[in-house]
Amino acid sequence: MRLDGVAAIVTGGASGLGEATSRALAEHGARVTVLDLDEERGKALASELGGGAQFLHTDVTDAEQVAAAVDAATGTGAPLRLAVNCAGIAIATRTIARDRTPHDLGAFERIIRVNLIGTFNVLRLAASAIAATEPLDDGERGLVVNTASVAAFEGQIGQIAYSASKGGVVGMTLPAARDLAAVGIRVCTIAPGTFETPMMSVLPADAREALAANIPFPHRLGRPAEYAALVCHLAENPMLNGEVIRLDGALRMPPR
Repeated sequence: MRLDGVAAIVTGGASGLGEATSRALAEHGARVTVLDLDEERGKALASELGGGAQFLHTDVTDAEQVAAAVDAATGTGAPLRLAVNCAGIAIATRTIARDRTPHDLGAFERIIRVNLIGTFNVLRLAASAIAATEPLDDGERGLVVNTASVAAFEGQIGQIAYSASKGGVVGMTLPAARDLAAVGIRVCTIAPGTFETPMMSVLPADAREALAANIPFPHRLGRPAEYAALVCHLAENPMLNGEVIRLDGALRMPPR
């Protein structure tokens, strides 16, 4: 699938992996609809991208807001063929604390709601719109890319909520691809390792260096542009479907 001339949605599209993806898709000629909660960054990015890019303040867990965003993307004059789910949040909380206090249930539910249910909400609504487009070669109509994490496989101490949410995203990948095969829509998931994102920038330099030291090669944190490059390749390679791809430099996360 050529990206030039198609409409694309990127959730969490105003920062980190999402911002890099929004930029890469725009550079490839896509009309990008940036969905995010950060209005200042989102509007500035859409203005910078040009080429029909637009920003919409969107909570991915809100069905009406996402439906409106999908409608806006389909109204850009280009067929909606791509949705990329980058929106996500994280907390660090053990199942029980050292004083035996149990994990806050509301916090666990919020992580699941944003990372897993929010991803599914965008997946289902975007897929419905993509299915209405004219088929391309081999009957393909488009692609949905979801974002998991290596924590889906090697969750660390304090990551039980985050790991559960990302494990759910991994688990949706194959059945979603099978469900949507009938209408020519592919589904893939990227599971990044440790990347240079706003979430990581709050750590002190020595902590970031320690994380990078655990990566076999290259010995550095991943760059958001590398995630974005994989999104573009997934769009252009029609045989990639139903796959979860680790993007981690051969990293395997230790317990802590």
